[in-house]
Amino acid sequence: MINDTVPVTSNATRTPPEPRDPIAAEQVIAHLRGLIERRKLKPGDRLASERDLARQVGVSRPSVRAGLRSLAAMGVVQTRQGAGTFITDGPPTLVSEPLRLIASLHGLHLGGLWEARRVLEAGTASLAAERATPEQIATLSDEVTGMYSALQEPQTFLDHDLRFHRAVAAAAHNPMLGAIIEAVAALFFEERRVTIEKARNLRESADAHRKIYQAIRARDADGARLAMEEHLRLAAAALTPEERT
Repeated sequence: MINDTVPVTSNATRTPPEPRDPIAAEQVIAHLRGLIERRKLKPGDRLASERDLARQVGVSRPSVRAGLRSLAAMGVVQTRQGAGTFITDGPPTLVSEPLRLIASLHGLHLGGLWEARRVLEAGTASLAAERATPEQIATLSDEVTGMYSALQEPQTFLDHDLRFHRAVAAAAHNPMLGAIIEAVAALFFEERRVTIEKARNLRESADAHRKIYQAIRARDADGARLAMEEHLRLAAAALTPEERT
């Protein structure tokens, strides 16, 4: 007896996914950018649902999701499981990976990035000397003290080093400048985690950070700028061969 029942495959019941239109995704980004620029959306605000956004912009829900993914990669929005999608709160952040790609494209090795960092952070130190609060100056002091306590513990020393530079950026009271510095510094952070074990000048580095702190505490903007420039110039000169490539 022949069984004439036709087997039904799982593909027969599947609904093909909607195509994602890159132009439509850009429309979603432009719509939300406009709301942000007009202050209709502020840090911490919850976005409309995907369905509502799709209706507002006149695109499909997959295009809304594609646009939101792009904004999330930029650090503009974040999705909280079960709660929705929100405009990112807190200080601005920049993704360092595009900078790494641009650096590779133009043959800019990590040694060259120290130059960019020196220009940025010298100006930030000058602003910090003018704007730092007493609490922020105390934080800088704590990090310098931590460096001297960790001269025999390179990884702990590096943690204090990084927190010191972040504290200087915060004391400048320019969140965007701080975000740019953080993105540039992140390009060689992981490499430094490895190479700092070979460092032989941690006390000199601690002394350099103390000079920056002292200038900021004294409200000496020019002195803070020069001290930061000198510190980062010497740090770049002390790069290991691995860090220069």
